[in-house]
Amino acid sequence: MLTYEPGDTVVHALDPRAKLAVQIGFATTALAHATPRALAGLTAFALAALGLAQVRPLRTLYAYRFALAILAVGPLVAAATLGPPWVDLEAGLATALAGYRVLLVLLVSAVYVRTTPIRDSRAAIQRTVPGKPGQLVGVGVALVFRFLPVVRSDLRTIRDAMAARLGTERSARERATTTAMNGLSRTFARADRLSLALRARCFSWNPTLPELAFSRRDAPALGIAVALTATAFL
Repeated sequence: MLTYEPGDTVVHALDPRAKLAVQIGFATTALAHATPRALAGLTAFALAALGLAQVRPLRTLYAYRFALAILAVGPLVAAATLGPPWVDLEAGLATALAGYRVLLVLLVSAVYVRTTPIRDSRAAIQRTVPGKPGQLVGVGVALVFRFLPVVRSDLRTIRDAMAARLGTERSARERATTTAMNGLSRTFARADRLSLALRARCFSWNPTLPELAFSRRDAPALGIAVALTATAFL
């Protein structure tokens, strides 16, 4: 599971708004270009970002394994036809290139998640989007990043409990149904406890968030964000 990890890399020291700008610029140009030359440049950029943030590529790919499975199936489905010639290689290739661009965007997003505390992300969103909408989005992002690891831990516990009770001997459909039902039950129970905990702690829509300020080290990142966005229109 991708979560924030403290560090002293160059990327950790950047303002979260600068990192968000780079992400947006990268996603914009990645979705706009599909030529081999553009993909090679985008791949080099994504690998460089992972290196600067000291994020291991293989570990990141493992964290995205379910998304990778969906991206891998996409070209096969797109290439299949209901009649002759039965396989459309051009359609499959186009879908594969689109999936690869999505993968690059996910890798750059992993850099942001690994190097940015949740409170800083919330502060960046609320200072960028004014008013209640920004507060709502900021709270949503903070809760999602904190809630998802707990839900995944519950699912692992359910699977381990099933395995200890010879649940692996059941059919795949029965295992999936049991896991889904128990997972939903635990998720709703945790959501209820979370709601109660927020009320007990006088939850505030506008808490004291960490101070954010651009510095000289953010200038290159902002320049890269502008350049990436501009290339999307070339």
